[in-house]
Amino acid sequence: MDHNHHLWHLSLLIISLHVLSLHVSGASETTELLKLKGSLGNTGELHGWALDSIPCHVNKSTWKGVICENGAVFGLRLENMSLTGHVDMDALIGLPGLRMVSFQNNSLQGSILDQLGKLGPLRLVFLSDNQFSGVIPANAFEGKGSLRRVHLSRNKFSGPIPVSLTGLSKLVELKLDGNQFTGEIPDFPQQDLQLDVSNNELEGPIPADLSKMNSGCFAGNKNLCGAPLKIICKPDPDPHKISIPLLIVLILVGVAVALAVIGGIFFLISRRRRKKPLLSIPPANQKKAGRYNKDLVDKPEGEAAGGEKGTAKDQDPGKLVFVKEDREQFELNDLLRASAEVLGNGSFGPSYKALLLSGSAMVVKRLKEMNGVGREEFHHHMRRLGRLRHPNLLPLVAYYYRKEEKLLVSDYVANGSLAQQLHGNRSLNRRKLDWQVRLKIVKGVANGLAYLYNEFPNQILPHGHLKSSNVLLDASFEPLLVDYALAPVINKEHAIQHMVAYKSPEYTEHSRVARKSDVWSLGILILEMLTGKLPSSNHRQGKGGGSSSSSSGDLATWVNSVVREEWTGEVFDSEIEATGMALKLLQIGLGCCERDVQKRWNLREVMERIEELRGKDSEDDYSSISEGNFESSGMTDDDFSFSRNV
Repeated sequence: MDHNHHLWHLSLLIISLHVLSLHVSGASETTELLKLKGSLGNTGELHGWALDSIPCHVNKSTWKGVICENGAVFGLRLENMSLTGHVDMDALIGLPGLRMVSFQNNSLQGSILDQLGKLGPLRLVFLSDNQFSGVIPANAFEGKGSLRRVHLSRNKFSGPIPVSLTGLSKLVELKLDGNQFTGEIPDFPQQDLQLDVSNNELEGPIPADLSKMNSGCFAGNKNLCGAPLKIICKPDPDPHKISIPLLIVLILVGVAVALAVIGGIFFLISRRRRKKPLLSIPPANQKKAGRYNKDLVDKPEGEAAGGEKGTAKDQDPGKLVFVKEDREQFELNDLLRASAEVLGNGSFGPSYKALLLSGSAMVVKRLKEMNGVGREEFHHHMRRLGRLRHPNLLPLVAYYYRKEEKLLVSDYVANGSLAQQLHGNRSLNRRKLDWQVRLKIVKGVANGLAYLYNEFPNQILPHGHLKSSNVLLDASFEPLLVDYALAPVINKEHAIQHMVAYKSPEYTEHSRVARKSDVWSLGILILEMLTGKLPSSNHRQGKGGGSSSSSSGDLATWVNSVVREEWTGEVFDSEIEATGMALKLLQIGLGCCERDVQKRWNLREVMERIEELRGKDSEDDYSSISEGNFESSGMTDDDFSFSRNV
């Protein structure tokens, strides 16, 4: 009896000591956080930080911007609060459980990273969009092997990039763009590192291990050279003076080049004065470069078409065939005489913009990979495409068929593609792609894809090539799908190499596509719109010559890693907020990207979930990502369990 009595007293003592330790820890953290608050200005949003309370109650935060775990401060997320002043690093050092720090989008100053080594094992450091400045010590990141993501974008940091960053084996994201860093880029050994050093004052050759990255990650540094930039590095200057004979040779070469340039200018001027057609759509077997063999267009095809007599007799092989009777009619020669410009060279061939004398602007696409298609098969499929009517499909206007030349004609859309809007130059005059605009585009794309599914019930790939560059935007930013339903008439080898559906997991692993392959493409497109990232953005070439970014699934992998390991809010593009509706669309995108085609959502389920989304959140839908509370939006960790092994 006495033994049990002593055990009871001992248990009570242990519990009391544990409670006391939590209280002491909470009181200590309260002191340090109030010290931090005292070092900052414009702290109106931190009015709840008070001496008569503690920041953490078990895993629940009672102070704004504080993330708690096991009753201790685990992270600080003081973003978008207009804070000013200098961060008291001693206060942060007094928080031993601190693993995540974010002061993004404030007006904070000082050299915050000088004492980084005194902090605990941090995993995330987000300091972008402030006025932090100064030279970061070369050893600032030594001993910080737990760091995974470091964002220092758009500050005033200067001096060399700290070489200690190269020793962080777990580092997956490093954003240094928009600062004043100088010197050469260190050679980062981390595999699949997403690096951005654009818009600094860096110089010298880009390390070879970084040469497979996107060139935009290095733009805005005038003195950088080497791949992926198109600037060739100059060899080291010869310390000896140049010899007189070599100098004479160089002068003579320079004079010859100058004369050649002048002659070229006069040649171009003389050609313009001849007033020849500006659009030339040469056939694949042209005899002279830059000249159009008119005989191959105006004369009937006859036996030259492979003896296909009696097929498609109602079509004149020397003329355009219009599939829309209510459209302006014009001849092929009208296109050849029109002023024109090259729009690009896509997966199926080059495209030209032709401005007719009537003022209409048309797009002419040469289909270079259809040489195995018979005339009757081509005519039948084009007429079928011509019967499609949907507000989210760019309609085919006309087509032209020859055995060696096939053209598709459609209207020109001035706003360009979704890819240009997402990844092009984000100038001040550009319309911002906010949440409502992006949701409108997603719904339009999904509606267009659903229409194709209904119109081509027996075709495995109703679209086959769905990607952001194949989504055009009209004047009201309504999406228009292009290059759809062409899989049956594209050469199989070319389709496998270039069409998006053939990049899906089911083809890369099992050499087959399925009806759900277009759903996978839709999922990648949704993730691209939410993140603002290219499907294979910033990934380096992997071992064995294969590219780690060869599959668009890389984007789904990255989204999963951020969602499951860190803060979901970091996934979203800077032009949209991480609200409850955005989180639900993120879940839909990941559901479309499920690697197992059997478990992947079907298009009907995707459509139903997309239609439920609204332009604005209600109070029930809103999730305060800055508080690290995903459950408030009704979304748990299990909701983001798709594509774990993508």
